[in-house]
Amino acid sequence: MEYVRLGASGLKVSRLCIGCMSFGGMKSGYFVWTLDYAQSKPIIDRAIDLGINFFDTADMYSEGRSEETLGRAIKGRREDLVIATKVYNPMGPGPNDRGLSRKHIRHEAKRSLERLGTDYIDLYQIHRWDYEAPIGETLTTLNDLVRDGAVNYLGASSMWAWQFAEALDLSERLGLEKFVSMQNHYNLAYREEEREMIPLCRSRGVGIIAWSPLARGFLSGKYRRNKKPSGRRYEGDRLLKERFFKPQDFDILDEVLEVAKEKGATAAQVALAWVLGRPGVVSPIIGTSKVGQLEELVAALEIKLSADDVKRLEAPYHPRAIEGHS
Repeated sequence: MEYVRLGASGLKVSRLCIGCMSFGGMKSGYFVWTLDYAQSKPIIDRAIDLGINFFDTADMYSEGRSEETLGRAIKGRREDLVIATKVYNPMGPGPNDRGLSRKHIRHEAKRSLERLGTDYIDLYQIHRWDYEAPIGETLTTLNDLVRDGAVNYLGASSMWAWQFAEALDLSERLGLEKFVSMQNHYNLAYREEEREMIPLCRSRGVGIIAWSPLARGFLSGKYRRNKKPSGRRYEGDRLLKERFFKPQDFDILDEVLEVAKEKGATAAQVALAWVLGRPGVVSPIIGTSKVGQLEELVAALEIKLSADDVKRLEAPYHPRAIEGHS
């Protein structure tokens, strides 16, 4: 496993990050497709065995159960790992149970620490942009968490490039801790981030942690054109159905399958290898539900795509509506 710096920070992370949205074991609601603790722990253990030290979760994943599962599974090994979590989404019915106000951030940071069973969070990320809380209030609160020792580094997730630029500039003017990473939606079937966000991150020394590098599993190769989709994830994931399965998406998938066949690899490995090779990308976030899937994706680190391979994979893409900012 290779380890690289997260943006301009001194933090070293593995080239792959384990996305913990798959963990939680919810019995109903959006996260009904997630794994319980007994199913999750072997995946976490194997990831650590393979050298992965970077795990990403969020307070709202399975209503906190994802953080609890991760914290329980890594007990006794916490110092060897880089733990990232996120704040913003609703965590209760009250008007202050969401967003990026000082009250909500401080409350949720404390709860995340408790669920994770740790004294500090390595990377604390704002999950989305809050149009109601002043960005200065958000930034100073995050800065205080770093100064207090509860957080080591700050990160952000999907938003407009002008918003991220505003936050970066204000942090610099006020002498506050800066964001070292951007977790944004990026894969072969969704490349709109190449227009503004990725160039911005590269110019500011911000590391990119691409989420959904396999397009929520669409690019794994298990779906086919003109064949009715099925499976637990497809049935339970509304966003998977809404965002992909268009003709242009299958055009991309067809090329991925062809390149994979030529290389003796899987579609998922080729799609992930493409993301790993994109400028600015530090550590794509992979979500798995089986140890075998994890091992398959780690093997993507060994796949080398030629310039011609990349050209072929990118050729079918057409601009699409912005997705993932809300």
